[in-house]
Amino acid sequence: MAAFSATISESSRFLSSTSLPHDAAAPKRKISASPFPSQCRSFSLPKPFPLSRLGVVSQWGRGKSLNICVQASVAVETSMDKVHLPKGNMWAVHKFGGTCVGTSQRIKNVADIIVSDDSERKLVVVSAMSKVTDMMYDLINKAQSRDDSYISALDAVLEKHQSTALDLLDGDDLATFLSQLHHDISNLKAMLRAIYIAGHVTESFSDFVVGHGELWSAQMLSYIVRKNELDCKWMDTREVLIVNPTSSNQVDPDFLESERRLEKWFSQNPSKVIIATGFIASTPQNIPTTLKRDGSDFSAAIMGALFRARRVTIWTDVDGVYSADPRKVSEAVILRTLSYQEAWEMSYFGANVLHPRTIIPVMRYDIPIVIRNIFNISSPGTTICHPATEDEDGQRLESPVKGFATIDNLALVNVEGTGMAGVPGTASAIFGAVKDVGANVIMISQASSEHSVCFAVPEKEVKAVAEALQSRFRQALDAGRLSQVAVIPNCSILATVGQKMASTPGVSATLFNALAKANINVRAIAQGCSEYNITVVVKREDCIRALRAVHSRFYLSRTTIAMGIIGPGLIGGTLLDQLRDQAAVLKEEFNIDLRVMGITGSRTMLLSEVGIDLSRWRELLKQKGQVADLEKFTQHVHGNHFIPNTVLVDCTADSNVASCYHDWLRKGIHVITPNKKANSGPLDKYLKLRALQRQSYTHYFYEATVGAGLPIISTLRGLLETGDRILRIEGIFSGTLSYIFNNFTGTRPFSEVVAEAKQAGYTEPDPRDDLSGTDVARKVIILARESGLKLELSDIPVQSLVPEPLRATASAEDFMEQLPQFDKDLARERQEAEESGEVLRYVGVVDAVNQEGVVELRRYSKDHPFAQLSGSDNIIAFTTTRYKEQPLIVRGPGAGAQVTAGGIFSDILRLASYLGAPS
Repeated sequence: MAAFSATISESSRFLSSTSLPHDAAAPKRKISASPFPSQCRSFSLPKPFPLSRLGVVSQWGRGKSLNICVQASVAVETSMDKVHLPKGNMWAVHKFGGTCVGTSQRIKNVADIIVSDDSERKLVVVSAMSKVTDMMYDLINKAQSRDDSYISALDAVLEKHQSTALDLLDGDDLATFLSQLHHDISNLKAMLRAIYIAGHVTESFSDFVVGHGELWSAQMLSYIVRKNELDCKWMDTREVLIVNPTSSNQVDPDFLESERRLEKWFSQNPSKVIIATGFIASTPQNIPTTLKRDGSDFSAAIMGALFRARRVTIWTDVDGVYSADPRKVSEAVILRTLSYQEAWEMSYFGANVLHPRTIIPVMRYDIPIVIRNIFNISSPGTTICHPATEDEDGQRLESPVKGFATIDNLALVNVEGTGMAGVPGTASAIFGAVKDVGANVIMISQASSEHSVCFAVPEKEVKAVAEALQSRFRQALDAGRLSQVAVIPNCSILATVGQKMASTPGVSATLFNALAKANINVRAIAQGCSEYNITVVVKREDCIRALRAVHSRFYLSRTTIAMGIIGPGLIGGTLLDQLRDQAAVLKEEFNIDLRVMGITGSRTMLLSEVGIDLSRWRELLKQKGQVADLEKFTQHVHGNHFIPNTVLVDCTADSNVASCYHDWLRKGIHVITPNKKANSGPLDKYLKLRALQRQSYTHYFYEATVGAGLPIISTLRGLLETGDRILRIEGIFSGTLSYIFNNFTGTRPFSEVVAEAKQAGYTEPDPRDDLSGTDVARKVIILARESGLKLELSDIPVQSLVPEPLRATASAEDFMEQLPQFDKDLARERQEAEESGEVLRYVGVVDAVNQEGVVELRRYSKDHPFAQLSGSDNIIAFTTTRYKEQPLIVRGPGAGAQVTAGGIFSDILRLASYLGAPS
C-alpha cells in the first residue's frame, strides 16, 4: 500500500504542475488539485481550459476504489481594450489531416500552402501527426492493462515529435517547443502510471491524454508559419469549442457558447492566421473531450461556421470524392461538385466522403467544403455546396445520378405474417426489440400490404436481433399471427445517390434494368420520398458486380465486358485480330471496353486477370499456355467480380462445347457463337435453351450460325417481331456449294471444280463435310425453329452430293482421288438444265405453311436471283404475308473467316449496346 500511496501522491503532484502548451501571449495560470472527489479544489488554465472530473477508478484489495478528480475553474486576465472578431468572407478555413502532417517535410508543405493562400485571414485546423492518435490510445490501453511497455511506447511518441522538431525548428523556437514537449511527456508519464495502478481509465481521462497529438502538431506548424513573417497564433480549441456529448460516439456543438468563447479568445489573441487543434473540445462543464470519428473534419466545419468563412478546404490524400470506390470500380471518376445532401447520403453508405455531421454546420451558412489532395495540388478536387440547378440556357448539365456507395457484411431480417396488417404498434414493437439489444438498423422496407417488415442490420448483430424478436413475438408466432422471423445472411447494400433523381423520370427503371442485365437479384428496396437515394440489398458476392453494372449504365465508366474466346482457330483467331484492331476505337469513341480474359483451344488455354494483350496473343498462348480445362476456364472468365458482364464466344463446331450453353446462361454468362450444334441439336434441348434465354436477362446471340456475316437471323426476327408471318424461306446457305455450282459450267467436270474449291480454302479439310449437305440442313433447321416450326434435324430430307460408294472412304485424299469416277451423273444433270435455260443450285427450303423443310439440288431459270450469284455468295429469299409477291432477299458473302468473324463481332457489339453502351 505504501507504493500505491506514493503513486497517488505522484499523480497529484503531476496534476498540480500541469501546464498545457499554450502561446507565449496566453494569460498566466496557476493549478492546484486534490486526489479525492469530495475535496476537489480549483486551478486556473488558459481561459476557459476544459479540465474537470478526470477520473481513474480501480478495484483494489477488498472492494476499495481510487478516484482522482480535478475540478477546473477559470481565472483569466482580460484586456481593457477588447478586440472584436471579424467574421465573413475574409476567412478561409483549411484542415490538414494526419497524413498531411505525417513528416517534417509534409509539415513544411502545409506551411507553404498556408503562406501561398492569398485570403485576408486564415484559420488552419490540424490533426495529430500520422499514427500519433493511435499511439496515444495504445498508451492508454497498455497502461490500463498493466503492460509495462507503455513506458517505451511513450518514449516512441517523444522521439517522433522531438526528431520532427529538430528537423523543422531552431533557436528559441526549438528550445521553447522541446521544453514544453518534455514537460508534457513527464506529466503524461505520471498520469499513465496512475492508470497503470488503477487498471482502469475514464473516458474524460482518455480524451485528455489523446488530445496531446493535436497540441504538438499545431504548435510546430505555428512556429513554421511565423518564420514567414505572418501574424500567427495557435489555438487550443478546448478553450473555444464547447460540445454536448449525446452518446459514446457523438457530440453536438454548442454554437452560442462556442461563439462567446471564441470572441473572448480572439480579443486576447488577435491575429490574421490561427493554427487550431482539431479533434479536441470541451463539455459545458469544462471537461476535455473529443469530437469522435472524423473529429478534425468536424472541427473545421464548426470553426468555418463560427467564423462565417468563405470556404472550408479539407486537405487529404485523394483527389476528391469518387463516383464509386475506386478500389472496386477502376473507372470511377472524380466528382467536381456534390450537393450537401448528396455528400450526406454517400457518406452514410460508406463512401469516402465527409461524415454526415461534418456537413451540418456549414450547410447552415451555405459555406462550401472543398476536398483536395495535398499531394496533387493541381487537381481542383470536389466542391460540396448547394447545387446549381440549371446552366445559362436552362439546360441540366449533369447526370441525375452522382455516385454509388456500398455497405457489406449485413443481414436482412424479415418479420412476416397476416396478423401484422392493420395492427397499430407492430412496427414499434419490432424496432423496440431491436433497440433493446442495441442493434443499428441500416435500412427498412415495408410493403403497403403491411404483411411484412424487412430491415437490414450488421451481420454481427443479427443473432441477437433474431433472438429478441423471437422472444418478443413468441405468442404471435405460436398463434400463427406471425408466420416467421427470417434471417437472410451474407447481404450487401448498394446505394444510388443523386439530388436530381427526384425530377428525372426513369432513373429507377434504368437502375434496375442494369442490375437485371448483370443477372443481379435484388432482395429488398428502399427509397425515400426525397428521391436522393435508392437503396437495394443484394447478395454479398454480387455486390461488386452490381456496383460496376450500375456505374457503367449511368455512363460514369465504360461498358466493360469480360470475354472468353473458345476455339482460336481460323475463325476465332480472325476474331481476336479484329478485336485487337478495334479495341482503341471502341474505348475512345463508343465507351466500350472488351477485355479478353481467356483464350482456350482443345489442348491449351491462356488466362489473364486484367485482359490479354491481343497484339501478342499467339505468342502468349505458346509461352504461358496451360492445359485446357473448360470448367476452370469458365470460372476464371466469369469469376472476375470487377467486371459485371461476362460473355463466352464459342468459335468451334464442337457439340460438347455447345452442350454447356444452358449452364452458362443459367449462371448469367452471355453466349455468342457461330456453332450450329446447339440450335440444330435435339429439339427438347433447343426449346429448353431458348426458354431459359427468354426468362432471364442473359443474352444468346448466334447470327453467324446462318449466312456468316449476313443479317439472316436478325432479319427473320425483325419480321416476326413486327407481326409478319413467314410462308417460305429458300436460299443458298453454303458458301462452298455456292462457289462450286457457280463455277460448274461448260465442260468442266464436277471433281475438278471441287478440287479447285478445296485448293482455294473454301471447303472443309474433307470436302464430304460440305457435299453431304448436313451443314445446309443444320441451317435450315435453325431457320425453321426460329420461324416457330418444331422440327428435328432428322425430319429434313437431305440430298447428299457424295456418291454412295465414296461415303465410307478412309480419307479425304482417297475421296478426291476417286471422285472423278462419278462425274458423269452430275454432268448429265447440268447438261439437261442448260438445255432448258436453267442452272443447278444446291438449296435449303423451309416451308412454314406445310411445316416441313428440304435440302436438295434444284434447277432455276437464268433470270432467277439464285442464278445471278458469283464466287461464294449466299442468298436467302423470305416469302411472307408482307413480301408475298416479291420476296425479301438478303445476299452477300456467306463464307470465309473474315466475314464470319465480322458477324460474331457484330453480335458482341450488339450485346454491349444491350448492356448500356451508347448506340
